[in-house]
Amino acid sequence: MKTLFKFFFLIILVVALWLAYGLLLRINPDGAKYVLLRPGWSTAHIAAELRRASVIRSAPSFLLFHYLRGKGTLKAGEYRFDRPANALQVRNRLAHGDIYVHTVVVPEGFNIFEIAAAMEAAGLGPRDEFLKITRSDATLVSDLDPEARSLEGFLFPDTYQFTRTQSTHDMVGVMVKRFRQEARLLGLATNVHRVVTLASIIEKETAVPEERPLVASVCENRLQRNIALGADPTVIYAAELAGRYNGVIHQSDLQLGSPYNTYKYPGLPPGPIANPSRGSLAAAMHPAATAYLYFVSDNQGHHRFARNLDEHTHNVAAYRRSLGQNH
Repeated sequence: MKTLFKFFFLIILVVALWLAYGLLLRINPDGAKYVLLRPGWSTAHIAAELRRASVIRSAPSFLLFHYLRGKGTLKAGEYRFDRPANALQVRNRLAHGDIYVHTVVVPEGFNIFEIAAAMEAAGLGPRDEFLKITRSDATLVSDLDPEARSLEGFLFPDTYQFTRTQSTHDMVGVMVKRFRQEARLLGLATNVHRVVTLASIIEKETAVPEERPLVASVCENRLQRNIALGADPTVIYAAELAGRYNGVIHQSDLQLGSPYNTYKYPGLPPGPIANPSRGSLAAAMHPAATAYLYFVSDNQGHHRFARNLDEHTHNVAAYRRSLGQNH
């Protein structure tokens, strides 16, 4: 009898030690570890993945504790483990859905190439996958803009938080949804293609809020007179589309046969060249009433505006003098 009692006691002790080892002893991670638990995975699959990532010590003990708890499901998502924790604490995080989110900042005026790079840098998928969707699936905005050839212009600048369980298409959809919200607040419901295209040029030409309506007036005045816009940002975009832009506008770029080359072709380009802010959208909808036809940088972060070529030549000379003074 004593032998049997000792045997059972020994079994209980071994099980207790096993559970203590598997559930209570903390693991000190060697740096941050990221574990992606996909929707539809069973608890056993999740436990095995956690063990494989060395987040828990024992998958069976983790499973036993989870089933003994008898309540709560483990939430899918990506989890970051960068602090000492035991299996009980890990299970608690998964039950509460304490998932890791990737923050992506899309500045005003970023184009799809720049956003794609930011998404890839944030660990949210390959750049090429983002570009493929945004350049080929314009159906997301076809009700707003039947002329849209891509989603350029409709990925609203903002700070986004995404998880790796979201598809690239889902993330793009969130950005388009933000554009729709802003468009609705602005009352943008007609001439959407023209407004967004013009707003994207305004966005790239100036970062000064009070200048945006003035830049819009220059563009409108030149369009009405069938004068080529001569906007450097459109030439840069044409070069980016051709895969030849290296940070500098070359003389050969000004001769590109692209419809985005507003030095060579009058009128607006075929579509947006960037993703404009609310301020640029508002400026495109409500340009200032001016007689300006030209503007040039003052080398101080602002621009000088001119009504005719003589005024513009004077402003350009002042700009060049300021460049010389700074060297």
